[in-house]
Amino acid sequence: MIPEAVRSEVLTRIERAEQEHGVRVLLAVESGSRAWGFESPNSDYDARFIYAHEPDWYLSVDLEEKRDVIEYPIVDDIDLNGWDIRKALRLFARSNPAFVEWIQSPIVYVERGAFAASARSLLPSVYSCVRGVHHYRSMAKTNYRGYLKADLVPLKKYFYVLRPLLSVRWLERYGKPAPIEFEKLLHLIDGERALLADIGSLLERKRAAPEMGLEPPVASIHAFIERELEQLEEVQVESTAITAMDSLNELFRAELRGAN
Repeated sequence: MIPEAVRSEVLTRIERAEQEHGVRVLLAVESGSRAWGFESPNSDYDARFIYAHEPDWYLSVDLEEKRDVIEYPIVDDIDLNGWDIRKALRLFARSNPAFVEWIQSPIVYVERGAFAASARSLLPSVYSCVRGVHHYRSMAKTNYRGYLKADLVPLKKYFYVLRPLLSVRWLERYGKPAPIEFEKLLHLIDGERALLADIGSLLERKRAAPEMGLEPPVASIHAFIERELEQLEEVQVESTAITAMDSLNELFRAELRGAN
């Protein structure tokens, strides 16, 4: 999990961001490899947050020109940035994978009011599994072609292909957003014991070593990836209409009214 000293520093920086920008942080979580469950000892801390301004900030002629992100440089391995609530909910309406993962993160730094719980409750009506399949398929293909098609490969990159491939399996089986914790997806390949053993061994090595170098491909994992990617080539992905904008608007207005 997150060392107490790091958690304290993240909270300090979040409070500083609120003061510097005149905002309220509604949700702050850990994202990336630490939330996924396959971080290395020296992985960065990817802290992400959703914030809201005072209502008058949104009642502006130049609203579209206003900056709707807060970003800070990485200092002491802490990467901190956030999105304005309006930006976040507009992206949520399009099943943005980052936002969907943030509201499901198992590592929460800040959760104020009912915003996060309300957003989670809207997942079934907002999230498009079709768009999810498209996203995860693209992620898997990009990482596979970029890192794993060589005689020697960075073994840690296997997880950046395996997680999206298993997330696709989850979407196809359960018809709802996939959990972000990698180990919660592994039951989807329970019938392949040798593959599971190789993945488990690789996972232990990644968690223990600061960095994993180039090595020959792991045959069983490589074969699984190629088989899954070939099957996904036949999946037809179509865009879907947004059907829950009224609910997102109400969540946005409720937060600005302070009803949460």
